[in-house]
Amino acid sequence: MKKSLKRYKRAFIDYLGDIRGYSELTLRTYEDALDEALTHAEIEEQGEGDVRINLMPLRLRIASKRPKTIAKKLSAVRSFVAYLKEAGESVELLADDSVKVPKSLPKPIPHQHIVEALEHASLREQTIIVMLYTLGLRISELAGLRLDDIHEEWVRVRGKGNKERELPLIDTTQTLLQHYLQEAQPRRFLFEKDGGRLSENSLRYTIKRVFGQVGMHVTPHQLRHSYATALLNNNARIADVSDLLGHTSMATTQIYTKLGSALKLENYLKSHPLCKGDNGIR
Repeated sequence: MKKSLKRYKRAFIDYLGDIRGYSELTLRTYEDALDEALTHAEIEEQGEGDVRINLMPLRLRIASKRPKTIAKKLSAVRSFVAYLKEAGESVELLADDSVKVPKSLPKPIPHQHIVEALEHASLREQTIIVMLYTLGLRISELAGLRLDDIHEEWVRVRGKGNKERELPLIDTTQTLLQHYLQEAQPRRFLFEKDGGRLSENSLRYTIKRVFGQVGMHVTPHQLRHSYATALLNNNARIADVSDLLGHTSMATTQIYTKLGSALKLENYLKSHPLCKGDNGIR
């Protein structure tokens, strides 16, 4: 039965990439999680084609990992089982209790630190950082950006599930793009290597190295957070920001409003005289 499930697993991963448009990194995460599950979960055939998958051995194996990691692994298995059921297989999943994951706020990068990093970056590196920071792109969206998606005042982006959205280009980004295209002369994708698109890992490494020069550890997704937070803190409508980010639900965008409130409280505590030292109150 495991051999059959492994064949289904390959078809499932292809489906996530070809139909759902998942990134290379996400596909690898799903594949690793399913390989681990198929190796360590108890898989029994109950009757004529009925399959029971007991996740308890897997849960014991990964129990020491962070709740977020456990939740991701179990979510991958659930998605795979849902795919099997849609394919007509009879599958029962045991020990499938949800894992509570504490919510954490994203950590945007202050604008002045981004400006400082740009001063130490090459033209190519500047273009990568500015595209993420002024368009709020996911790293997979930047890696897949084609030249024919870039127009004078806007960019067409293919996001999760191959959903398209159009994002405005501010003047600063337009000018930087023009200089970069003249110098690099890419043929198909905005960022290329050896005739193909530059990998997501290469883009991540670029961000890490540039910000490392100014003593910061920064991920591409933090630049997306910085974009969203800057818009909301300057009174952009949450519905507009949600559309720009390509969120399927506005609830996902609302976490940035919580972040804005947290930052305002932090600034208040730093600024108000009664919050500093001896305030005279007994």
